[in-house]
Amino acid sequence: MADAPRKATITDVARTAGVSLSTVSRVMNGNATVDPQLAERVRATAVDLGYSANPLARSLVLGRTQTVAVVVPDLANPTFQAILRGISRAAASSGYHVLIADSAEQVDEERLLAVETRRRTDGVILCAPRMEQDQLEALLPGLSPVVVVNRARQDAAPVVTADYRGALAELVEHLYSLGHRRLAFLAGVARSASNAARLTALAQARSALGDLEIVEVACGVDFDSGSAVADTVLATGATGILAFNDLVAMGLLSALADRGVRVPEDVSVVGFDDIPFARYTSPPLTTAAVPAAELGERAWRAMHALLTGTEPEAFAILAPHVAVRGSTSAAAS
Repeated sequence: MADAPRKATITDVARTAGVSLSTVSRVMNGNATVDPQLAERVRATAVDLGYSANPLARSLVLGRTQTVAVVVPDLANPTFQAILRGISRAAASSGYHVLIADSAEQVDEERLLAVETRRRTDGVILCAPRMEQDQLEALLPGLSPVVVVNRARQDAAPVVTADYRGALAELVEHLYSLGHRRLAFLAGVARSASNAARLTALAQARSALGDLEIVEVACGVDFDSGSAVADTVLATGATGILAFNDLVAMGLLSALADRGVRVPEDVSVVGFDDIPFARYTSPPLTTAAVPAAELGERAWRAMHALLTGTEPEAFAILAPHVAVRGSTSAAAS
């Protein structure tokens, strides 16, 4: 049996290209101080010989892992999946890998995962962290470089978020324009900053629209949560329902159908996020479309700036837009 062909080494590349080992190392590690023509010769030689740098050796030389961690509160949520997709694709284009950790909505686990993953990676992105503000402020300096998604502006880290307050205000205005004067809001996780933003929008709507009544119903963030509160929602007498997110709205739609309640003839229902399934519900769901993938891309852009020693954008806020579909109509007389 013939011996397997010997793999090319960095020594082979240096000898063939007529340069030193250190020059090859600098070129393969992306060091911009090497003369461009010389660097191109080294790269061409490496391709001809079939040489690629050993990832472990490369990380030891650079003092970097070429990996960043992303901590999310719930991997089952399609919105977080879309944010992760935006991060991972953007990171891959920069030669980085992404390590994902799910805190399962547990604050203690979230804090532990942030610290432990940071020790093993070059940086960490906290996606919609659930910890209290004082806990977050105390944690961020020790995680640097760190980027935060979906929280208020932070002194210690760049933040990328969406305008949840403004988008919910638009949904309220949409229902109000259809004649709905009694609404129910199915609240999400109390620790969620986006839930707090929604509550602010509701308070402002109550103040601005004197004949509008909004009832808050403790709920959750998934299908089961929306289904479980159907009877409570109907007991409020609300004609317009604002669900914390699309998953909750879908669970509610199913439970209302089981009870013979027609949407939108009897009640109107709106979601939030515009996950891929939202337009395929029966009826299609009116919702606020959050640019989740772009949130992820912008988060990576900020992280990459930190990793390369450039100045990141300190605070970026993206605007969702309302997608009006068949789950809302004029309030019944």
